[in-house]
Amino acid sequence: MITALASSVLWAILRKGSSSRFWLETIISAASEGPLIISPIAFAELAPSTPSAPQLIGFLARLAIRYEPITEASAHLAGSIFKQYRESGGPRQHLVPDFLIASHAQCQAHRLASADRGYLRKWFPHLVVLSAFDGPPHRTT
Repeated sequence: MITALASSVLWAILRKGSSSRFWLETIISAASEGPLIISPIAFAELAPSTPSAPQLIGFLARLAIRYEPITEASAHLAGSIFKQYRESGGPRQHLVPDFLIASHAQCQAHRLASADRGYLRKWFPHLVVLSAFDGPPHRTT
């Protein structure tokens, strides 16, 4: 089972915030079930955490997270859903990068680990989201 990671998860770990332990346990559990991946968008959002791309790649490698480019199908899905979001009156609070991360996970993984508070589930109803707001991590069978 492939798990895509949003930058919010890795920022929580890097900052050693209140949810860092939850996210470490979640990604360890997810890694035991299959590969961990990160999209170029989430990678770019993490860029300020290190002085160079090789250092960021090294950090991700230590967590067994691989960089996974966005396919054309994922990009198209993101644009299509973002259009629906804006046409329905969705505010500019969420931008195309948020939709790219979610569509990357939906098309190229089986689930997304993200600090989502509901908008991902609304706009990507077929995407499985692992969230700190859902309680402790658990192993799927």
